[in-house]
Amino acid sequence: MRFNRYKQARLAVAAACLAASPALFAAGTGNVYVSSEDDDLVTVFDGQSMDRIDTIAVSERPRWLAFSPDHKKLYVACGDDDSIDVIDVEQGKVVDRLTDIDDPEIFAIGPDGRHLYISNEDDAQFTIYDIDAKKAVTRIDVGQEPEGVLVTPDGKTAYVTSEVANMVHRVNLDSHEIEANIVVGNRPRRFALSADGNTLWVTNELSGSVSLIDTQTNEVSDTIEFKPQGFRPEDVTPVGIKLSEDGQSAFVTLGRANHVAFVNAKTHAVEDYVLVGDRAWGIAQSRDGKQLYITNGLSDDMSIVDIAAHKTLRSVPAGRVPHSVVIDTLAE
Repeated sequence: MRFNRYKQARLAVAAACLAASPALFAAGTGNVYVSSEDDDLVTVFDGQSMDRIDTIAVSERPRWLAFSPDHKKLYVACGDDDSIDVIDVEQGKVVDRLTDIDDPEIFAIGPDGRHLYISNEDDAQFTIYDIDAKKAVTRIDVGQEPEGVLVTPDGKTAYVTSEVANMVHRVNLDSHEIEANIVVGNRPRRFALSADGNTLWVTNELSGSVSLIDTQTNEVSDTIEFKPQGFRPEDVTPVGIKLSEDGQSAFVTLGRANHVAFVNAKTHAVEDYVLVGDRAWGIAQSRDGKQLYITNGLSDDMSIVDIAAHKTLRSVPAGRVPHSVVIDTLAE
């Protein structure tokens, strides 16, 4: 484990600052958390002012972020240290480290908060990990380079993308068996699930598209293609996706095309493209539902987009190669 003195010093300073004002970091404050791969940090922004209020040192190459169901802990996948760090939200520091997890990139937390469901890109496996026991329950072979993971709200089903196989695997979490292999576009990356659970949205990075899967039939029911003006098809690389809380819209980050697409979630029509930063990647929606936060991996910033106006309001520095963004939206 590489956790150098410089990182320890930064963490100690952050902890000292937090001791003076713990109310800023209680669960449900609406704070915004961003992981940045190249400086091994999670940066915390005030959800109202978007001022940076803390940086938390973590292990090497932090990527995916996810809260525990009660939002008291924030889990951070640290691929180059083969670990998932556990941040205590109120203390604003790493309090535990789940180790021996080979190259974790994307993961989901079950609704009961007891298990992590992890894609292991290098091993072409999907791991079910017991948090309290700190060990893998089982490892399931999937297609090469698995990435995206989504667990249904009832905790019975997981979906995993395989980037090389161009496939989505449907996994039964009771039997630990693959129930269906669904062919989608080229290099599928991330997921979003409709509120009724009937439609699974999947971004296809190298097809410049999103596949919509009917979860009752396990078949692709529609495909949405993105064609922002002035970009070659190979530069349109959708990755991040977010369905609005009201179910009316879908927002898709277009990677090297430096835009976020606004999609009508009912008609599946692309309604607009909004310019953001370089290599738009991660995405989250603000606590009040009025703004999007887009992490831009090649401009080292986060774009704040007004949803109603279809306009980027401003960008804020977000570390070197920001990857993922989450918002502490737990109701008070």
